[in-house]
Amino acid sequence: MARKRRSTNRERYQVLKEMLRERRHEVQVKLRSLRETLPIKAGVVRDAEEQSVDDFVTEVDMALMQMKSETLAKIDQAIIRLEDGTYGLCQECDGEILAARRTALPFAPLCRECQEETETTVRAAREARSFARLQKELAHVTLRLPTGRVGRR
Repeated sequence: MARKRRSTNRERYQVLKEMLRERRHEVQVKLRSLRETLPIKAGVVRDAEEQSVDDFVTEVDMALMQMKSETLAKIDQAIIRLEDGTYGLCQECDGEILAARRTALPFAPLCRECQEETETTVRAAREARSFARLQKELAHVTLRLPTGRVGRR
């Protein structure tokens, strides 16, 4: 019985590792493709509209490259977790990451609940920073009241 379990675990390990390696290769190919398609702008004179479009396309390409690089790092971390036996366990709560989530996102380090909690915390912090920035901007706004009086906010 123990021998069969080891065999099944080894097969599962190999399937997971191959899946992660394939995903890694796909991301590397896309990243390489993005790098190769970046325009070379040496000495080309453009009008403002062309330059604006080129700048926008370059920014989008750079953002995609950063996302792909981050995905590669996550895949590498998942391979390390697979090798040390912690793959499939949430890095936050040590609970099991459901198979459906691992299939959809094989490099997921967190279970769905912990991921949602993390995203909620990040979103709340972002909103708090935005609100504080808005308050700071509005601190010096002078309001004109309908009667002609000036109110200070």
